[in-house]
Amino acid sequence: MSFPRAAIVVIDGVGIGDAPDAADFGDQGANTLGHTAEAVGGLSLPNLARLGLGNVAPIAGVPAVATPEASWGRMREASAGKDTTTGHWELAGVVTDVPLPTFPDGFPEEVLRAFEQAAGCPALGNEVASGTEIIARLGEEHLRTGRPIVYTSADSVFQIAAHEERIPPQRLYELCREARAFLTGPHAVGRVIARPFAGEAGAFARTSRRRDFSLPPPAPTVLDRAHAAGLEVVSVGKIDDIFAHRGITRSRHVLPLAECMDATAEALRHMDRGMVFTNLVEFDSEYGHRNDPSGMARALEDLDSRIPALADAAGEETILILTADHGNDPTHPGTDHTREEVPLLVSTGGRLPGVSLGTRGTFADVAATLAENFGLDSPPAGHSFLRDLPVGPERGTLGA
Repeated sequence: MSFPRAAIVVIDGVGIGDAPDAADFGDQGANTLGHTAEAVGGLSLPNLARLGLGNVAPIAGVPAVATPEASWGRMREASAGKDTTTGHWELAGVVTDVPLPTFPDGFPEEVLRAFEQAAGCPALGNEVASGTEIIARLGEEHLRTGRPIVYTSADSVFQIAAHEERIPPQRLYELCREARAFLTGPHAVGRVIARPFAGEAGAFARTSRRRDFSLPPPAPTVLDRAHAAGLEVVSVGKIDDIFAHRGITRSRHVLPLAECMDATAEALRHMDRGMVFTNLVEFDSEYGHRNDPSGMARALEDLDSRIPALADAAGEETILILTADHGNDPTHPGTDHTREEVPLLVSTGGRLPGVSLGTRGTFADVAATLAENFGLDSPPAGHSFLRDLPVGPERGTLGA
């Protein structure tokens, strides 16, 4: 059994309940999907329910079904962290043993000095802050002085915010590249993020021209292996940035949910053999980090409405995987990611009902499955679930 195409859709930040080691991260009791559903009196996700989402865990409004159309399970992160970068790396087969550095007291003097030399002026901020809050507080001073706003979060990030009329996006990207060059060793954050914004004092808003400048994965990923084997690898959303543009043949750098889903479906319709890797960032950036369960619920219901079109584009020749990279419980104290298990839904578009895939010990099981499907070298971590998937007689069995 093999499929000529694969699609991995990462619903960023949408965990399914606290991981066994959640207490080590201060995240005991976190449950992004469960608590979001409770906060709004239940979710309406009929298409995801048919796939088996309600079979993964109890979710108000999303019942378990007797014969899910997809195979279902959950996965635990093996990497030492709960951030976007390492979560995606692990999905692609690279497990990291050391967490990426964070800066809860702001960046040290030597880092700030190097940045200010690159910028040609002092920076504003240098603190842990919400992106929307810090531009509301410092945006007017930034407009007046031209000094870029530097901030971080509980994640391993160095973020630079600038008004598009004061520091144009291309110049902001240049500053990010220069910062990426000196943020090495103990200061090697996972991502340097450009945060352009627009508007006037009292009404500043971030624009869609965000860019992430990531560390490259420390080892080959399944994307690298697929690319080297001549397969098409299409990234949608911020996947290209997360993997430092490595192992990718074509990129659709779109961010809104609707555009990402449309781009994923379009890529599948025009692909002969290869994979599409998609990140849906809004769940994390717009709702999890902003403690907005109502917004999270609306986005989930919007996603659900787009599942039939995606499934139609996937057809019976695609292994379609829906999952997440970490949790971001909008009801949990603080605005940080939460250490959670993530849902796993795997559709093969056939007429046979799905099967339980259980609780997987690492996100890297996704990479191992893709590697087996495409005949690539197996990643050092992960166990394939390809042979566990239901197969119709027209497709045959592995080894036949």
